[in-house]
Amino acid sequence: MFKNILLAIDGSQYSDTVIAHGIELAKAFKSRISVLTVADIRIFEWATAIGTDGFVPIVPSGIYEKESRRLLEEKCDKILSKSAELISRENLPHETFKLLGSPVDAILDYSNTSDLVIMGKRGEYERWNNNALGATVEAVSRTIRKPLIVTKKAFRPIKKALIAYDGSDHANRAMQYVGHIAETLHAKLMILVVTDDQELGRHYTKEAENYLMNYNITIQSEIREGSPDKIISDFAKTEEIDLIAIGAFGRSRIKETILGSTTEHILRLSTSPVLLTK
Repeated sequence: MFKNILLAIDGSQYSDTVIAHGIELAKAFKSRISVLTVADIRIFEWATAIGTDGFVPIVPSGIYEKESRRLLEEKCDKILSKSAELISRENLPHETFKLLGSPVDAILDYSNTSDLVIMGKRGEYERWNNNALGATVEAVSRTIRKPLIVTKKAFRPIKKALIAYDGSDHANRAMQYVGHIAETLHAKLMILVVTDDQELGRHYTKEAENYLMNYNITIQSEIREGSPDKIISDFAKTEEIDLIAIGAFGRSRIKETILGSTTEHILRLSTSPVLLTK
């Protein structure tokens, strides 16, 4: 299912976890890994624009800009060299890419020829705000059309997965992907339906069970009441879930637009990696 896996890394503490998850899935699905790192040179364009139009001229000199770019590219080369070494140890086919520009644009562009994208929850600046979702992964998650796994800081093999199911098209796709992952990795799969309507909850639970019974996996179902983002995050923590699968939008996209995306809250709150599908 995942024959081409894209790992987007920046050398932060999350990068090793991204690589570890990429190796785990690539070995299971016999995939090719592409590793992408981007030197974000937009700071030079921003500084030049502020220097021209702002109150204080801060246009960087040509020498400063050239040296800064060189250091950024050197950093990217070291990141890719390390990742290639780790992947080579597992004898997995792989390739590496270094780009200069916008990380979001580069990741979205490369995702077009990938079956799965894996990124860290935060980037290299997480030490200043480690409870938030990184700006790059947040922007990518809003736009990307391919399945996206957002990792936490520490790697843990996927032995127990969770599908948060609400009957939506996006949740159906998430269920398909996590079903394949659970079966291939021999992981247990839990179905969680969050609703205050018990009858509806039983309907969705039965729907998910009927679909997943065709996979060679162990299934367990739960129905809970409350706020979906908090219930899903707390449930995953209590049950020591290694991967949460969710749809990017629930059954009511209008409600999510008004109240704030449940999906985004889960990405922020969860201590488990999250598989996001659209």
